[in-house]
Amino acid sequence: MEIRELLEKVQCGEISTEEAEKYLKKQPFEELGFAKLDLHREVRTGFQEVVYCADKQDAYLVSIFQKLYEKNGEVLGTRASVEQYALVSKSLPQVQYDAVSKILKIEEKPEEKALKQIGKIAVCTAGTADIPVAEEAAQTAEYFGASVSRIYDVGVSGLHRLLASAQVIQQANCVVAVAGMEGALASVIGGLVSNPVIAVPTSVGYGANLHGLSALLTMINSCANGIAVVNIDNGYGAGYIATQINRLASIK
Repeated sequence: MEIRELLEKVQCGEISTEEAEKYLKKQPFEELGFAKLDLHREVRTGFQEVVYCADKQDAYLVSIFQKLYEKNGEVLGTRASVEQYALVSKSLPQVQYDAVSKILKIEEKPEEKALKQIGKIAVCTAGTADIPVAEEAAQTAEYFGASVSRIYDVGVSGLHRLLASAQVIQQANCVVAVAGMEGALASVIGGLVSNPVIAVPTSVGYGANLHGLSALLTMINSCANGIAVVNIDNGYGAGYIATQINRLASIK
């Protein structure tokens, strides 16, 4: 239950002030021994805790998903494998898995949630190989309530493809630019828009790409203004920041 919902219930007389006080006095995290789930994170930051699935032991992952779902009614996990999906689905059959973004999630009333999405975030990729990272960003933003436009395969080897979507990109509250190789896409977009650009370097590329380091350095050294850079392949981080910007831009 969110704090606002709790206060409204007190105001309407649905629950007593004593019951509300007991709720607020509850420990702000759930102790599982192997994890301390931050159940008040949404109260502080506006975002529920998200599960990084990779490298977690099977029993830990299942317990964490079960507890977060029990407390929040929904849960988002990133970097999940097909095997982890099969494991979690045994106890939570409603869980959904996207093999492209590797996102594992349970959404509360997804159809209604989609209708309530606000603002606009444009997620662009230089190439098709960058789509898995871009989808992690796009689906993270959508999970947290943002409307997302996907503009894929518009890299600098064919700028006319990007320019064909310039109007959509320019109207977005924020742009996520995902690129590997030399990572030039973010600089090009930065020179076309008035709103923030979040650059995401990917590990896509040949040997001298150094697993995304060359793209990272290009983006950090961009001469275009208004560009911020997240870590290599960090689609989730880009989607999170883009959502924060989109929320601020959507305030009336």
